[in-house]
Amino acid sequence: MADATPAQPVEPTLLLPEADIQRIVTELAARIAPVIDDDTVAAVLLTGGLWFAADLTRALARAGRNVHFDALWLASYGDEQSSRGRVEVRAPFQRPIAGRRVLILDDVFDTGLSLAEAVRITREAGAAEVLTCVFAKKPWPLPRAPEPDFVGWEAPNRFLVGYGLDHAGALRGLPDICALD
Repeated sequence: MADATPAQPVEPTLLLPEADIQRIVTELAARIAPVIDDDTVAAVLLTGGLWFAADLTRALARAGRNVHFDALWLASYGDEQSSRGRVEVRAPFQRPIAGRRVLILDDVFDTGLSLAEAVRITREAGAAEVLTCVFAKKPWPLPRAPEPDFVGWEAPNRFLVGYGLDHAGALRGLPDICALD
């Protein structure tokens, strides 16, 4: 009986280099800055959105907007490559957001479940206005509600890693966005 050869890891395929990511973030900040103010709360969806949120809030500061910052920790993927079809709230907002404009930031809009849950939670917390921004939006065969207000990049329907996007917790730190399929 022959020994089984272990499966070789799939090498990530470059889709969007770091320089293009930074250009897209700067362009997003220029589009967002005129519709928010310094009292706006930028709320990142953890964990994947952290890289994008850090870059975008710095780009907003360069554009003259010094937003407040908070986080909402949601999980819908676990360590899988597809959504489990439900969203788990692991940590709520840290500060009151009642009466404030909230800009929800996420890395990728795929099924739309996390963003929809974040919008619901934010509205229930009493936000005066809820805006949404995602770095990447993947194609989906059916309309998703709510669609993001701001989208940086129309991504292909592939399994993305890098720039905060992960595979079972790995590859988030890649400076580029790659496909792992």
